[in-house]
Amino acid sequence: MSVRTQSSEQPAEAVHRAGFACFVGRPNAGKSTLTNALVGQKVAITSNRPQTTRHTVRGIVHRPDAQLVLVDTPGLHKPRTLLGERLNDVVRTTWAEVDVIGFCLPADQKIGPGDRFIAKELAGIKKTPKIAVVTKTDLVDSKALAEQLIAVDQLGKELGITWQEIVPVSATAGKQVDLLADLLIPLMPEGPALYPEGDLTDEPEQVMVAELIREAALEGVRDELPHSIAVVVEEMLPREDRPADKPLLDIHANLYIERSSQKGIVIGPKGKRLKDVGIKSRKQIEALLGTPVFLDLHVKVAKDWQRDPKQLRRLGF
Repeated sequence: MSVRTQSSEQPAEAVHRAGFACFVGRPNAGKSTLTNALVGQKVAITSNRPQTTRHTVRGIVHRPDAQLVLVDTPGLHKPRTLLGERLNDVVRTTWAEVDVIGFCLPADQKIGPGDRFIAKELAGIKKTPKIAVVTKTDLVDSKALAEQLIAVDQLGKELGITWQEIVPVSATAGKQVDLLADLLIPLMPEGPALYPEGDLTDEPEQVMVAELIREAALEGVRDELPHSIAVVVEEMLPREDRPADKPLLDIHANLYIERSSQKGIVIGPKGKRLKDVGIKSRKQIEALLGTPVFLDLHVKVAKDWQRDPKQLRRLGF
């Protein structure tokens, strides 16, 4: 079993490599946090509630000799709704198209049925190289970490998966994150950069803005509304008649919930919760877009949208 820790070895070759990697794992295995740590800026929505990543957000890691495009897929899970089935299809399509797959398993939880379900699916994808990434190492001691690394190695042997590497990382503590990039890059094909220098993601700005609003809206109400909030940014327009040195961007967005009984939860007493959502997400949107923003939020009911193909399409799924 080869477990990688930081060393000073430098690859001799001077070729440029560029390609796609994706992190997979059951919901809440640390995939989005890892993507953000590698890119060095918040591009994927992170939360401790499963199934918050709905869009394939790509984070881009720029190196002088390489470009690593990270595709962040929804967590694969046993689907209970039409939305769940669509998310799983998105995942499998992505796996077949990337140059390397990183399988994330949290260090602080024993390998369970959800991990095995994904590992079996991975075993069926023969050609794509796979790296096992043991995440959240800051939450365990060295003995527990060693046990998890051995368990991951065993899992590969049982299912006939050859791990290219097994890498322990902590994205929140920044441990071994650069090493992970160093190990992913040699598995990329040789070729020029796929995105301009300075790009961090190819997601349209409106989708990223919607994700930030959704993340803020889920804060504090996760138990009552696990993931029945969808956010659609209706328009983003620069405010007219503003002086050039004082621009203002008007953003109008709708938060869709499934039942009118959920409206009060999102809006809160006297509108306080919705106001907090606005304040919190506005700060992050301004940081993302680099311009002052006026945010106009409305809560609307789209009955049972997770099960309705027409509504799923309208809400961008």
